[in-house]
Amino acid sequence: MRLVQIQFAPWDKVYNFDPNGLDIQKGSQVVVKTEMGLEIGEAVGFIVLDIKEKAEDKDQARESGTPQDKEITLKDIKPVLRLVTLVDLEKKPNQEEKERAIEYCKAVAAKLGLPMKIIDAFYSYDGSRMTFAFIADTRVDFRELVKELTHRFNRTIRLQQIGIRDEARVIGDYGHCGRCLCCRGFLKELTSITSEMADAQQCAHRGSDRLSGACGRLMCCLAYEEKGYIEMNKKMPPVGAKVNVDGKKGVVVGHHILKQSVDVEFPPEKEGERPMRAEVDLNRKKK
Repeated sequence: MRLVQIQFAPWDKVYNFDPNGLDIQKGSQVVVKTEMGLEIGEAVGFIVLDIKEKAEDKDQARESGTPQDKEITLKDIKPVLRLVTLVDLEKKPNQEEKERAIEYCKAVAAKLGLPMKIIDAFYSYDGSRMTFAFIADTRVDFRELVKELTHRFNRTIRLQQIGIRDEARVIGDYGHCGRCLCCRGFLKELTSITSEMADAQQCAHRGSDRLSGACGRLMCCLAYEEKGYIEMNKKMPPVGAKVNVDGKKGVVVGHHILKQSVDVEFPPEKEGERPMRAEVDLNRKKK
């Protein structure tokens, strides 16, 4: 079954919905029904899944959108209602109204002495709910803040803590490459970036400052070529392996993955001399 992946806010999860026969393209704005009510979301991608029909009553088969990391059954899938219209878009608050709400929330949080940074505000389609996204180093008791915001906006208020990488996605910036941040542009799903990726690509020695993005975490682009490096590394003899190079026996002491070569250390020919090292191309013609 082909599902469309919908995201309601840049920092929100991606949810799977049934396209319902509509001509939905990546980037399309659509109206869907969720457990919280009607919402406007953006199509960020598509996925094909083998849906298990566990619903006994097929009339109840489309009851809720579901996050993409959840085991999906037919009854979990909800249909897209329609593509957005001008009437739908007119109901959305404009950027100026949104910024005023964020500034007010920041002011109240500062007055209450809450150690949190307000990043974004999201309005529900029907206007009955507002969600403020924030980052914080520790757990924050924001009950008084919610009371203040509820009184001010006369709506149901939710506060959602997000990660520092989500902050970079919302605010936007430029990376070391000079281009707009990947997460701000095309990268909709933030995967886990580990130091092992830097080790596999032999760039860990550059230091965390050069490998970190605007968010302070390891750059997402470290994941782009990881599989290629892993495949190339499989062709390399392991460090410590004994090899024979043109009749000389040596030990592999280092790798150059992109060049597909290895450093080989040969024992000294005479007593008192230092071992000799040489870079050996794995694709060279053997003599």
